[in-house]
Amino acid sequence: MTMKNQHNMSRRYFLQLMGLGASGLIVPQYTQAGTDSLITKSIPSSNEQIPVIGLGSSRTFNVGNDQLALDNVTEVMRHFFKAGGQLIDSSPMYGSSQSAIGYALKKLVKTKNVFSADKVWIGDSEQGSEQMQTSREYWNLDSFDLMQVHNLVAWQAHLKILFRMKQQGKIRYVGITTSHGRRHDELAGIMKTQSLDFVQFSYNILDREAEQILLPLAKQRGIAVIINRPFQRGDLIHALKNKPLPEWSNTIGCKTWPQFLLKFVASHPAVTCVIPATSQVAHVKENMQACYSPLPDQAMRRRMIDYVEKII
Repeated sequence: MTMKNQHNMSRRYFLQLMGLGASGLIVPQYTQAGTDSLITKSIPSSNEQIPVIGLGSSRTFNVGNDQLALDNVTEVMRHFFKAGGQLIDSSPMYGSSQSAIGYALKKLVKTKNVFSADKVWIGDSEQGSEQMQTSREYWNLDSFDLMQVHNLVAWQAHLKILFRMKQQGKIRYVGITTSHGRRHDELAGIMKTQSLDFVQFSYNILDREAEQILLPLAKQRGIAVIINRPFQRGDLIHALKNKPLPEWSNTIGCKTWPQFLLKFVASHPAVTCVIPATSQVAHVKENMQACYSPLPDQAMRRRMIDYVEKII
């Protein structure tokens, strides 16, 4: 994959992050020319723009050598790219998901369009480089855009290696992840002391603990944020599927509950990209519609929370 040019970070980003427009849109942090255009947000360390909806692969792309399932992953990714998607996230922890992504990328010839995000997940840091090389071979890429330390495993040693790889031009961005709320304090400490480009953690309309420390800290430190589990691994969708959408949801371009939930997460000023995972073409099409039309402003976000908490 051709390495992309990086730009110097604009410190004006810190001053702009929380600005709210009178029109009801959060205007400084994302780019959207009209209601039919793709909404993108800026990576603080480079000002590179990426679409606010990405694609996760945990569980959904772990299909082994099943040919029909591999072809289905390919179709999911085809429609993801067709809708303007770029960031795809995986990990050695996700079984055969990496090789499934590589299979699809080879068939789709889309390696120039993908923003590749993977992770190092091994306790022995000396084996980390070998694991990352294997991951790159699974994806069939020359290099990754983003490499993250998965769930803080051996993070001190891995970050040293990742920073060196970034300096050498072998990766473009360095990040760290957790999916466990109990580790938020530890993650916050790392964010305060390390020069990270990205962090990844869980956040959704009901689980809003990240609003207390992690999201404000990411904004303050100029760290891009990837959000996983926006649907609580499907539990939120199940809880809401028989509930009516509010009549006013169409004002923010939401026709379904998944779009409603994704718009809520993506509209937080510190959130850069949300990565719902799916194995269904219909669902990836539905999810990607949350990447269009206006994002809710602060007042609308409060209204969304109140409505969901009232009906669940």
